Amino acid sequence: MSEPDVRERPPLAGPGAPARNVLFVCSNGGHLAQLLALQPWYRHQRRTWVTFDQPDAVSRLQDESVVFAHHPTTRNVPNLLRNAVLAWRTLRRVRPDLLVSSGAGVAVPFFVLGRLLGIPTVYIEVLDRVNSRTLTGRLVGPFTTSFLVQWEAQLRLYPKGTVLGRLL
Repeated sequence: MSEPDVRERPPLAGPGAPARNVLFVCSNGGHLAQLLALQPWYRHQRRTWVTFDQPDAVSRLQDESVVFAHHPTTRNVPNLLRNAVLAWRTLRRVRPDLLVSSGAGVAVPFFVLGRLLGIPTVYIEVLDRVNSRTLTGRLVGPFTTSFLVQWEAQLRLYPKGTVLGRLL
């Protein structure tokens, strides 16, 4: 039996009113593609994206509000610090009601500062990691209001997670 397709139901729906202003934070490529799959949910919401200034992100987000983050983020302390400053400025300017990410490293300073500012955070573990936890999932876990996984099997890695269903 296959996992449910997230497009069959509104993702991230829950009790209470939907967020009015959403900040999406992700790397370009597959991380961005997974968040773009949430379009049926976010299309009527104000949103801002934080990602890298790369051709795929620029073309896919051409009609969106975008803030470009510093990359690379892997093992790059100067860019971690730059992105922490960017996170502070962006969170203060955008004042999101909800912060959503599917990774990767750029999400970490946003989740830490988002939690300190009392902003609800939703992390969606990537589709292709079912046998091991991602570094980003481990790092943002303590700062996450809702931790969503795309496969039932991922619950053994993240027992406190909630199955969203696959995005792609």
